[in-house]
Amino acid sequence: MYAIVEIAGQQFKVENNKYIYTHRLDAEEGAELTFDKVLLIDNDGSVSVGKPTVAGAKISAKVMKHLRGEKIIVFKKKRRKGYKKTIGHRQELTKLMIENIVF
Repeated sequence: MYAIVEIAGQQFKVENNKYIYTHRLDAEEGAELTFDKVLLIDNDGSVSVGKPTVAGAKISAKVMKHLRGEKIIVFKKKRRKGYKKTIGHRQELTKLMIENIVF
């Protein structure tokens, strides 16, 4: 059984007792969250597609920890001008454990 859910503006395929990484959410570590923007549910072959969301479907998740992603290096250069610039970036992430899919 899995579901497609929208969390923080992105769509994720979630399953029970699996971890996902999302953009940083405003919640404390250990907090219970509920998401109700469920777009699709597949329950052993019977698929329910929402218009735009599945009525009565909810995903409950627990915030495991807040962390930062891998460093991304951005390098800019203009040839023959002597211009070089290196910028680094690390995305703020939240690790969620999906506890239950209810529909």
